[in-house]
Amino acid sequence: MKIIFLDIDGTLTEPGCNVPPASAIEAVRKAQEAGNLVYICTGRNYDMMKPLLEYGFDGYIASGGGYVVCGDEVIYDCPMSEDQRVRVLKVLKDAGVYRTVEGKDGSYTDEGFKEYLAERCEASGNSELLRWRIQIEKSLNIRPMAEYQDTPIYKVVIMSPDRERLKKPIEELYDEFNIIIQDSAPGDIVNGEVLSRKFDKGQAVERVCDYLGIAISDSYGFGDSMNDKEMLESVGFSVCMENGSPRMKSLAKYICPAVTEDGLHRAFEYLGLFGNAED
Repeated sequence: MKIIFLDIDGTLTEPGCNVPPASAIEAVRKAQEAGNLVYICTGRNYDMMKPLLEYGFDGYIASGGGYVVCGDEVIYDCPMSEDQRVRVLKVLKDAGVYRTVEGKDGSYTDEGFKEYLAERCEASGNSELLRWRIQIEKSLNIRPMAEYQDTPIYKVVIMSPDRERLKKPIEELYDEFNIIIQDSAPGDIVNGEVLSRKFDKGQAVERVCDYLGIAISDSYGFGDSMNDKEMLESVGFSVCMENGSPRMKSLAKYICPAVTEDGLHRAFEYLGLFGNAED
């Protein structure tokens, strides 16, 4: 038996989408019929990823490793403490960084962020980024920060006008938190996420394999961006999507076609995960 871990955005689906390509759904089903397990391994919280559960996954890693479920059993649950939550949100706000907080059942974003994007897009003459953000918030049910009731959170997604503003948060939060910065071109808005050092996708993969009694050498991980780094480093066989970042491609043992090019199905078949192809 093999166990397969799939990132969502940019891997199982196009970013911000809740419907995988038909070929990806078929790949998951055929891999399971061959006796393998297929898990979601995502930075999304439970609320954001639950629309994908209808496709019959065997378990999932949510919130970048902070919430882990095997079958119907929660095997790891690690939200920030109240002191941590207050500290992180204050440090980011003081630095002028836009925040989206993610709890188990809800996500909330700073109201000023879309206004900032609108101004930036107007100045550049390119409104694509603003349209993208509005669509992401709608499809992933991200609500205004005014509705946030100080419930426990697992991570904070950050958007910064530049890298300079992140220097102080990285320094001040380093003792307890890892700030993952996604690849971006010079001048682009910098995005990333703040996660506890107690967990990441790689540690979560190891927790699942240990719980199920599956050798880590029998695990496969599929990802595309910086928050997949620890997963790709931990699994027995790492795969990056062709649409992934250059750094993730350099870490992976195999690069498969993009999510829009039936990448998962073609990779599963090539790797023998249907039980009828070369190993």
